[in-house]
Amino acid sequence: MKKFIRLKNRLLLATLTLFAFSCDKDDDNVIERNNDDGNTIAAVASGEASLSSLVAALVQADAGLVEALSDDTATYTVFAPTNTAFTVLLESLDGYDSLEDFDTDEEKALLAKILTYHVVSGVAAKSTDLSDGQAIGTLQGEDVTVRLEGGVFIQDATEDDAQVTLPDVEASNGVVHLIDKVLLPQEVLDALSGEEMESKNLVEIVVETEALSILEAAVIKAGLAETLSSEGPFTVFAPTDDAFVTLLDILGDDYNGLDDFDTEAEMMLLKDILLYHVIAGATVKEADLAEGSVETALTGNSIDVIASGDTFVIGDASDTDANITGTDIMASNGVAHTIDKVLLPQSAIDFVASLSLKTIVELAIETDDLSLLVGALQQADAGLVETLSGDGPFTVFAPTNEAFVALLEALGDDFNSLADFDTAEEKDLLVKVLTYHVVAGTAAFSTDLSNGQMIETFQGENVLINIKDGTVHVDDATDTNASVVIPDVEASNGVVHIVDKVLLPQEVLDLLSPPTPNIVGLAQSVPDLSLLVDALIQADAGLVEVLSGDGPFTVFAPTNQAFADLLDVLGHDYTSLDDFDTDEEKELLAAVLTYHVVVGAAIASDDLTDHQELVTVQGESLFALTGHGIQIRDRSTTDANVALADQLASNGIVHVVDKVLLPQEVLEAFHLPIRH
Repeated sequence: MKKFIRLKNRLLLATLTLFAFSCDKDDDNVIERNNDDGNTIAAVASGEASLSSLVAALVQADAGLVEALSDDTATYTVFAPTNTAFTVLLESLDGYDSLEDFDTDEEKALLAKILTYHVVSGVAAKSTDLSDGQAIGTLQGEDVTVRLEGGVFIQDATEDDAQVTLPDVEASNGVVHLIDKVLLPQEVLDALSGEEMESKNLVEIVVETEALSILEAAVIKAGLAETLSSEGPFTVFAPTDDAFVTLLDILGDDYNGLDDFDTEAEMMLLKDILLYHVIAGATVKEADLAEGSVETALTGNSIDVIASGDTFVIGDASDTDANITGTDIMASNGVAHTIDKVLLPQSAIDFVASLSLKTIVELAIETDDLSLLVGALQQADAGLVETLSGDGPFTVFAPTNEAFVALLEALGDDFNSLADFDTAEEKDLLVKVLTYHVVAGTAAFSTDLSNGQMIETFQGENVLINIKDGTVHVDDATDTNASVVIPDVEASNGVVHIVDKVLLPQEVLDLLSPPTPNIVGLAQSVPDLSLLVDALIQADAGLVEVLSGDGPFTVFAPTNQAFADLLDVLGHDYTSLDDFDTDEEKELLAAVLTYHVVVGAAIASDDLTDHQELVTVQGESLFALTGHGIQIRDRSTTDANVALADQLASNGIVHVVDKVLLPQEVLEAFHLPIRH
């Protein structure tokens, strides 16, 4: 302690001063070694001016010491400090300007312990009776040790010896040796240390204790100095510097000192660790320790006091207990006990464990069944590898290799491998797919997920959590959900859930699926409807524009063969649609075509009923027959069969038929048979 250092330095200075003084003083001031008057030790001291402080101390202690040293029936050896020795002692003690300041019962008892440490009872030991290294028991109870090299020196519990400046002053009840320093036993040093410590708060004690320098820095860094300087009371288990060094070694190369706790999370962790060493609201001394769990200043976290032999150890959330290396360091606002290990709450254990975890990208690289995911992250060439190697936290739904193979098969022949995502547009598409699997800002373990929960992804759209029979499913924009096959793979920057399907957002589905064409576009995309398209154009009645409009329409679309059959029926004058070239013929062709169109509804095949009447744009009706498949009855004598039903268009629905439907108007114009 710094108090001891100051005390020892001053006593050393006093020793040198007294030594110089004793060499220069006149012989008249030296006590006569022979006591012809038969005076007791108390009388010898009272008659010598240089021992007046010793006499005053004997009186002030009020412990019967004057009477004891006046007893002619007893025998004593006394090492008698000079006045200057007492002056130096008082100067070294805070709050003790004179011997009269030892005025309380406790302080008088302390002074008595100092004085009795100078008295050897039962023997009158002259200097010639002393031997080098000799340990002599004092009346106080502790030993002093004799050292004879270069003179006669008396060693006490401090680091500075007292020198005998005048030996062998005989008295009727013993012998006195004058010394240049007040001897201090360990009991008194401990008491003096306690007095000084109790005048300081816990933070001041930590600051003044060399072995707690890292704790001091940690308390300041975590902003706890003001708290631990407050009224308290507190009990602090104070880890030594060696304990902190051991912790830093455990944390690894990224933590070489407290300066490496520089993120908000690390600062909070440091604060948690320090609070875990504090018991608030109590002064728990060594004698008060008892087995059991004790709540700490870190809310919800306790330490265990565990009996170990005739002492106790302190248990934390780890498997290693802390040994108590120093006890009952009293302060004005509590007590401190030093320990040889930094206590770790569960949050710190979790943090230490996280340091050995791999990042999400490292986990994916080490998992064989995620190799295509890694390849996709690299192929996207959008910095996703670097992002998912960052701090996070992230939640990642990671598709297996089989899931990526299934996606490639669904995309068709243009995508046989991830390398086929090679244009800027395709890479952008791949980025949208991959970021739809990432949730940023949280590490959501399966226990954090709830049925029906909507989670926003890094891509921007949501996924839906569906929990059934204990299995987590993830719904995307498709009709097929993904199942979590391996949940809760913990990473240093988040958590990974391995899924059996590549998730697809609506944005990607829209990009992968071309927009649904209108009825005209649909007809143009089907080779077997090319003559229908030609007929719409040849009629020159704005039918292309009409059927490209909003609708909705239901169109019965004749195949090319159906038009070829009609031309055969019409005879040699109509070898092709181009032969509808007069205004009258174009009008007839328009009538035929509009007879295939129902406006105002997109009627699916399932909605058709037997003999249902369908009013056409041409004005006459068609009838649906549903007995054996679906047939459409016109005014001719032959029904049309629906060869391909329910072709969806953006503005309606198309049913492909194997016959050109003919209204009565057209049948009469071409003199063809009419159904009756």
